[in-house]
Amino acid sequence: MKPSFSTRAVAFLAAAALLAVTACSAGSGTSSGSSPGGDQNLAIGLVAEPASLDFTTTDGAAIPQVLLGNVYETLVKQDDSGKIVPSLAKSWTVSPDRKTYTFDLVDNAKFTNDKQFTANDAVFSINRVKTAWTTSLKAAMDVVSQAKALSPTQLQVTLAKPSNDWLFRMTTRIGAMFSESGVSALATAPVGSGPFKFSKWNRGDSIVMVRNDNYWGSKPYFQQITLKYFKDATALNNALLTGTINVIGTVQAPEALSQFTSNDKYQVIEGTTNGEVLLSFNNSLPLFKDIRTRQGIRMAIDHKALLDTCWAGRGKLIGSMVPPTDPWYEDLTGVAPYDLAKAKSLLQASGAAGKTLRLRLPTLPYATSCGQVVKSQLEQAGLKVAIDQLEFPAAWLTTVFKNADYDMSIIAHVEPRDLGAVFNAKYYTRYDDPTLQGYLAAADSGDEAAQVDNLKKAARRLSEQAAGDWLFLLPNLMVADKSVKGLPTNAITENFDLSKLAR
Repeated sequence: MKPSFSTRAVAFLAAAALLAVTACSAGSGTSSGSSPGGDQNLAIGLVAEPASLDFTTTDGAAIPQVLLGNVYETLVKQDDSGKIVPSLAKSWTVSPDRKTYTFDLVDNAKFTNDKQFTANDAVFSINRVKTAWTTSLKAAMDVVSQAKALSPTQLQVTLAKPSNDWLFRMTTRIGAMFSESGVSALATAPVGSGPFKFSKWNRGDSIVMVRNDNYWGSKPYFQQITLKYFKDATALNNALLTGTINVIGTVQAPEALSQFTSNDKYQVIEGTTNGEVLLSFNNSLPLFKDIRTRQGIRMAIDHKALLDTCWAGRGKLIGSMVPPTDPWYEDLTGVAPYDLAKAKSLLQASGAAGKTLRLRLPTLPYATSCGQVVKSQLEQAGLKVAIDQLEFPAAWLTTVFKNADYDMSIIAHVEPRDLGAVFNAKYYTRYDDPTLQGYLAAADSGDEAAQVDNLKKAARRLSEQAAGDWLFLLPNLMVADKSVKGLPTNAITENFDLSKLAR
């Protein structure tokens, strides 16, 4: 990481973003290319409804998908190509020892409770991650030794040690800026400085967002955006075909795309994500402590056939916990190639052959569809697999994520750069590997070259040790009315940026 950061360089890099159809961030002086659209409304169909609106105490990607960037803003954020760019901080510098960050903040941002955003709010928000947050992601803030306001528009953050990861984590949910007087009801009444305000939540159906007409940056085009949730892929498709929604935010039946590609009323967006669809193992169980069991399961899965069968061939095979959009990506699909004979031998040797494994799946289309293929392929290798479907998010988060009451599961991990967060002893994977942790520590504290080198080693270590099995990388598949503009080609952040959408 360089000792200083030029916002002019950032602006130049942002111009090379992957999404030519979208604009730069709100607050940078640009917008989607259309003026605010009066009382125009938009409806977006999604799948995973949040369990709560409080991502400080509730895990899961569905909450930041809705709120991050739209209601809650961060000091810095990622552009569409993954570069870190200004947001509530218009510029920043890093000390030569890489431990002190000084942020110059915008002076015209207000929260929706009418309180001015200042450096004191940033100090409060950073400290609150360490003292009040309860989710596992809070650990990324442990490296901060002090945050202080130098003035209402200048913030200084001092780290206990150099960290390549910390500034990046400030683009994620832990970097969200809160009003000190607006945190009393986060689960139901979020207060932020973003381009939208939370309006209402019809549980089991929809969340309604309305434009923040007092927003400090460029105003969104749409006055109201309704996020509607569907558990059934057919119902989601029918909602677009009948005009109930205008956008399918996450296609859940790729095999049915032809009904949209053959109709000039619609546009189909296809790009990439960082959503690794993981066949996770409960590594605390004796059977999974034996590497032969884990390797046998990996080699029993014909990943190309699985992708073709359960997700219509859409997506990418990756072989470990790193997507191609990260600088340390390597194609590791060759580490554990499909080899049914070897899989049978390994499972026999570990004592797993003939055992019944519980595959506890969330009620999400990709998990239920691909789970059937996993079951079939593993049973061909001599295992018995009992599928147990758990309502998502509540039942799955409690049973699998919180209590680790499972043998295997399937879930897409969509948080950016989450290798270390997912594979550690305290996470639901219960994966304890000092060698992996050593690579991660070296990557965080070293220079840029050391970061790339050590994260490549970490990804290879995960793959060679078969800590889980990476079925494929989810594609960003969206379908929308042809008139909708600003849809992202790639979805590589935690949030769905509603402010870029227009007609």
